[in-house]
Amino acid sequence: MRLRSLLGCFVLLLALTVRAGIIYSPANNVNLTVNDGDPIGHTLTATVSGYLPTIIDVRVTLNIEGVDGGGWNGDLYCFLTYNGTLVPLLNRVGVQTGDAFGYGTIGMNVTLAGDPGGYDDIHWTEFPTSGGTYAPDGREISPGMPPSSAPDFDADGTIGFSAYNGMDPNGTWTLFIADMAGGDQLKLVSWSLQITAVPEPVNVALGVFGSVFLVVAVGRHQRVRKLVSQALGR
Repeated sequence: MRLRSLLGCFVLLLALTVRAGIIYSPANNVNLTVNDGDPIGHTLTATVSGYLPTIIDVRVTLNIEGVDGGGWNGDLYCFLTYNGTLVPLLNRVGVQTGDAFGYGTIGMNVTLAGDPGGYDDIHWTEFPTSGGTYAPDGREISPGMPPSSAPDFDADGTIGFSAYNGMDPNGTWTLFIADMAGGDQLKLVSWSLQITAVPEPVNVALGVFGSVFLVVAVGRHQRVRKLVSQALGR
């Protein structure tokens, strides 16, 4: 019974270790007004350190509101970049054939997760649900293209958060946001970065081996004690 309980504890401990993740919120309530019609935009960074080494999931939450009652979601270009990999989060949402300006809705409070083709595509979501989860835009198209190139946005996105899988999360992550057309302003109220990371496979294997070795050693010790006790007539 003791051996079985000990083995159960090791299995549970290993499962908890493998699934361990982190939630990192670098800049809540930044209240950053995005400069109107300014492609230079704004850059925010977050330095992650001291966490497990292998990424298996990344999510970004954006809380965006209008300024003085105005705003135009279709003006926004926003991306996350890390370790040389750029994932477009918002790329002129709603821009499509016959509409070079995109959706005129004001703001959103959403979580972007997964890859294009997973959750509903944020690019085609005119009225995003507050607190909802959507796939990142993922369109690797210059947001400064002239209206004649708008049909290029009709294609599905090509890159999502799985591009970060397997990377070490410890480093500097960068969020960029810009307003690409004049006339209305929005502000980034807050943003957060959620990363789920696990140990490297070799470390998991070593952990399993160590656990099995210890359980076997304890089992042998108990059997030896039992044999000695029987021999002494106890």
